[in-house]
Amino acid sequence: MDEVASPHTEVCNDINMLEFWGIRGTAPVSGKNKSLYGGRTICSCLRIAPDEIIILDAGTGIMELGNNLSSSVNGNPLKIHLLLTHFHLDHIIGLPFFSPLYLQATQITFHSPIGEQETENILQDLMKGRFFPLDFEETPSTKTFKQIPKDGFMIGDAGISWCDLQHPQGSVAYRIDQGEQSVVMATDTEHPETGVDENLARLSQDADILVYDAMYTPEDYPTFKGWGHSTWLAGTELAKAAGIKSLYLSHLNPAYKDGQITFILKRAQQNFRSSVIPVEEE
Repeated sequence: MDEVASPHTEVCNDINMLEFWGIRGTAPVSGKNKSLYGGRTICSCLRIAPDEIIILDAGTGIMELGNNLSSSVNGNPLKIHLLLTHFHLDHIIGLPFFSPLYLQATQITFHSPIGEQETENILQDLMKGRFFPLDFEETPSTKTFKQIPKDGFMIGDAGISWCDLQHPQGSVAYRIDQGEQSVVMATDTEHPETGVDENLARLSQDADILVYDAMYTPEDYPTFKGWGHSTWLAGTELAKAAGIKSLYLSHLNPAYKDGQITFILKRAQQNFRSSVIPVEEE
């Protein structure tokens, strides 16, 4: 087998410590043949200031991120902006176990593509009745809910823009621009039958990093067509069309073993050299 770049290529930390705490889709996994790429579901973050952080989605990866934050702030107030792409379980299931949720000094703003009250209701349902021993509204942190504006918004000096994606019940991609760096998160999307998603291509134009849904191989995809997920091949074509500097393959299939994912990475690099799989933080 030909040599390929390391699957754990260093993430570009110039955009204020971009970190990946979970890169699996659908469900968390474990086991000796699924350990190289990590087993937590979707969660990543950007530290835009010492006490302020942008978190994208709340899969099981947010549990370890929360432990990291709680141990590092030493009781100081923590401002968290949680950007939710949608509400499928693999993107919110870690929230009840997010330790800053239980700290009185924590301020959490929940941003989502739906209305404020609907977002709050969904998250309350996640921690209600027989599902969890403590209700969401009883957690000590201060919580604010915001529907993302059509024309984008600012968090500190970071500009946030977004577009709709093709996914059951809907999902969105976020673009974060800070200074001269930019990253696009498009973890749950299905590519069109021909060409690329033009809306996503416009959002991603000339971005430093595109994080893209690589749930299926092109060979497996026809079986799951219409399920709202994409392939490494569609990701590489979009990266080329949008002038992306680096493509990060994410939302990895929980059924795929380490060897299969390594082979996927090799194939992606043959079509778009700057393809990597991000490091899952420890």
